[in-house]
Amino acid sequence: MNQFMPNWLKQRAELTPDRLAIKTDKEMLSFQQLHTRVKQRAHLLSLSGVESGHHTAILMKNSIEMVETIYAVMSIGAVAVMLNTRLSDHELEWQVLDVEAVHIISNQEYLGKINGLKDKKNIIVSEQIHQVNDEVQSFINVDGEYTPEQVATIMYTSGTTGNPKGVMQTFGNHWSSAIGSALNLGLQSNDRWLLAVPLFHISGLSILMRSVIYGMGIILLERFDANKMNDAIIQDKVTIVSVVTTMLQQMLEKLDKQQYPDSFRCMLAGGGPVPKSLLEECQTRQIPVYQTYGMTETSSQVVTLTPEHSMKKLGSAGKPLFSCQIKIVKDGKECLANEEGEILVKGPNITKGYWKRTKATEEAIQDGWLHTGDQGYKDDDGFLFVLDRRSDLIISGGENVYPAEIEATLLSHPKIRDAGIVGVEDEKWGQTPYAFVVLHEELSKIELVEYCKERLAAYKVPKDFKVIEELPRNASNKLLRRELKDWLNKG
Repeated sequence: MNQFMPNWLKQRAELTPDRLAIKTDKEMLSFQQLHTRVKQRAHLLSLSGVESGHHTAILMKNSIEMVETIYAVMSIGAVAVMLNTRLSDHELEWQVLDVEAVHIISNQEYLGKINGLKDKKNIIVSEQIHQVNDEVQSFINVDGEYTPEQVATIMYTSGTTGNPKGVMQTFGNHWSSAIGSALNLGLQSNDRWLLAVPLFHISGLSILMRSVIYGMGIILLERFDANKMNDAIIQDKVTIVSVVTTMLQQMLEKLDKQQYPDSFRCMLAGGGPVPKSLLEECQTRQIPVYQTYGMTETSSQVVTLTPEHSMKKLGSAGKPLFSCQIKIVKDGKECLANEEGEILVKGPNITKGYWKRTKATEEAIQDGWLHTGDQGYKDDDGFLFVLDRRSDLIISGGENVYPAEIEATLLSHPKIRDAGIVGVEDEKWGQTPYAFVVLHEELSKIELVEYCKERLAAYKVPKDFKVIEELPRNASNKLLRRELKDWLNKG
């Protein structure tokens, strides 16, 4: 028997209509006001052809309009496909066609990126939605119920091989993620979450889901700005912030001798482990840092390290959220404490699978356990230590960068015979991609970078490259990245 849950925003608007829902530097809305605007936008989108079940791609920047759009698409019963605005035209087109999107809702400024799709897809310009006659109401029910199994959103994640995969996130996944986080961090009546990470990422979208489920206001920034972040914590009574290491570093630099108020209770740090020096500085400044481990497939965090353990368990991602389980497996057997293996996670926040990728889903999810591809171990106390994010993953400014994707692009260049990518340490971004190439004929750095820029998001473009005669490979032709890293380290 199908269970149903009410439309979250409608329910929240009935329970706490006057409570702050969202605040930007331009305006603020209560939950009742947000619900009214979302209903209006849903009706207007339905008049533009958006129907229940339609895959509807959203290509927008952080804004109240984007929040309204996400909830409006969900209210109609359509699936919101979250597109990364930083992707190249080629990458966006591939994802839109792969996901079989019927519509693309886009900000005016991104229309150039999807020009090639105008004959194939219904493109709706977000800024023009309000220009439709506001009095016209369609005959759809925009406050319908949800089922836990119903797909709410799809987000693409780059695979270690081949093309990206569309991760299907259900309403049940988002609900479970929000509940797990609340049981870990606790809920306080004065909570406000500062959201400066992109809404098209699971880190940003999960905050939006929690906001409505908890009845908690969010302070929304269009993009990260260290000064604005600090001001929001100090002046807007923010209690929780989601950051990656590079954001935290910049915030501390700009904070200088100022201090965060006692009301600030959680700096949730994802996207890789926080360096010891930074943790020590936060401890000195009495800034509570919660390190986390999660992925698109787990609908945000699945493991979190609380501040009381941050120095004692330095480098650990922590323990699983209440409804989640983790285990370390090697050669089909569960590992002992301190034994390295693959990290497997289980819980109601785990994706139901990849869009149109039955084989990939069956390989990734077995008996309810998600095989993350990440290597790690649990210590004697059950704390998780992540050794390699999906083994070869490069984390640049909080963005996941997979070497295989860049290598495939380089190998499509007629002058390149072979290519290998590794991450190099970068003071600003944490890591950036570095290329090793074997050439058919001479190639300049400018030519290589320009070629990549046309085909890849800026953060995936190699910052430098080295020409070599042959890449190190083992007997099965697998690239030995560790050897490449050793070559770099030796200079």
